[in-house]
Amino acid sequence: MPGRSRYAMLTVDTEALPRRAAEDHVRRLIWGEHEGGTAGVREMCRIGDEVGARHVFFVDVCGAYAYGGQVAEVIRWLDKAGQDVQLHTHPEYLPAEFWEEHGFKYRPRFLNQYDATKAEFTLKHFGRIISDITGKPVLAFRAGSFRWNVNTIHALRAAGIPLSFNHSMKAFLDGVCPYAEPTNAPFAWSNGIIEVPVTERMSLPYAEWLGWERLSYPYSNDFFSPPWRLFWPFTFGIDRSFLVLLIHSWSLLHWDENGHAQFRDDRRIERYRRVVRKLAKDYDIITTSDFLDLCARGKIKMTHSVDMALTELRVPDSRGKVR
Repeated sequence: MPGRSRYAMLTVDTEALPRRAAEDHVRRLIWGEHEGGTAGVREMCRIGDEVGARHVFFVDVCGAYAYGGQVAEVIRWLDKAGQDVQLHTHPEYLPAEFWEEHGFKYRPRFLNQYDATKAEFTLKHFGRIISDITGKPVLAFRAGSFRWNVNTIHALRAAGIPLSFNHSMKAFLDGVCPYAEPTNAPFAWSNGIIEVPVTERMSLPYAEWLGWERLSYPYSNDFFSPPWRLFWPFTFGIDRSFLVLLIHSWSLLHWDENGHAQFRDDRRIERYRRVVRKLAKDYDIITTSDFLDLCARGKIKMTHSVDMALTELRVPDSRGKVR
């Protein structure tokens, strides 16, 4: 690793949710295969390979539960391609019979509503699916839509998953998680789990009511040229030594009038290539195992520890919204 002391992570929520395609959800939303062309995880991997960078693919089995064998093939392909495969879950899409089979009630549906037992089962069960395919332990977890609660953090400890990629001020203000702090720096929960925030910034200083913006691709419809326009709002006037970019497996596609993914042209592929090349010039792009190694060597340090009791102050209602 070159050792620039500036690190970035390319994190991809890899999912095939029912509402985002009319059919063939894994093929269309993860592989990105459409009648006019292809723009999915293979293209992302090729772009990373051009600069010697690997992506962190947070793979969701729950949302495409009916396509379990196809998702397993995605995991197998990504691992064979040398990518970093980690755990992502949208358990709200699991059918009632799945929960009945494993001795749980169907409701509550959302992860941020789960008790400790259901949360621990979810992480262990779906984490095992990934590790059985890759032969490697799961090192990191990101909740679907950033929906988590205190039992999620406890469950990570019980499941032996050391890294949480769930922290987001935007998600907190959107009411889908119980706690957040205005920081982009990694920190530790009081049970030892390391939190790795997605990079965000307040829209305007001292105007929190305007919300927080997230470093994600695509960021807007007009940022693409030159590519530094994606990064400068998130590196101007703040600590820019560590960035976590959020992407989705369908981020190189567009949406039709029904809200379904479609391939329009290859412009988003080329724009993403420029973004990754720009990032690779200024940062070491790292994986979750790299992150843990850098922590162990003192190259990345936790800024502080957060008492998990703070996450118990707000609880979600029946719709999964935190009061």
